[in-house]
Amino acid sequence: MIWNKKFWVGLAAAVLPTLTGCLPLSMGIFTPIPIMPWVSERMEEKYAFKNDHRVPVMPPIREGFPMPTCDDPPDEAHVLRILGRVSRGIPFFYEEFRDDVTVVVEKMVDKIDPPRFFPLVGPAQLHHCHYKCTVYFKETVQSGYPFPVKVTNPRVEVLYIDKDHLHLYVGSDVEVQRQVTKDLVNN
Repeated sequence: MIWNKKFWVGLAAAVLPTLTGCLPLSMGIFTPIPIMPWVSERMEEKYAFKNDHRVPVMPPIREGFPMPTCDDPPDEAHVLRILGRVSRGIPFFYEEFRDDVTVVVEKMVDKIDPPRFFPLVGPAQLHHCHYKCTVYFKETVQSGYPFPVKVTNPRVEVLYIDKDHLHLYVGSDVEVQRQVTKDLVNN
């Protein structure tokens, strides 16, 4: 009789917490796990803009046509991604903001190297496009504890961005150049 009573009490002690949700993993693989909000932001930064650091391969430079120029300066979003993130503070204790952001982009270098061999690409010409990006903003540091403080300072950051790309080199045969350009543009 005592054994039977101990069995039922032990079974109730084992089953009851699972029915009420008191066990940490009572839902099995469906148990929600809390994740900090900045984790998704870091994952998005890691996977969303993977072409920022890749070198594109362009069609060959054709004779008789004007030389290509650097017509794709870095946009404001690209510059701000390179600038870096604001430090993640503790709400009401230490918070940091950037306000009134202005980006000025200047082209510094636009030149094309002679053809040479590049691994995984073949013979190509490197087109250098270098930009100087000046970012003007107001940095605000704010705290609400133990007493409210707000400090705003004007800041200037200078970034140098290279947007180099390759132009395939297939020789001086006009028909081959036309065919390679057609193949690259249609795919």
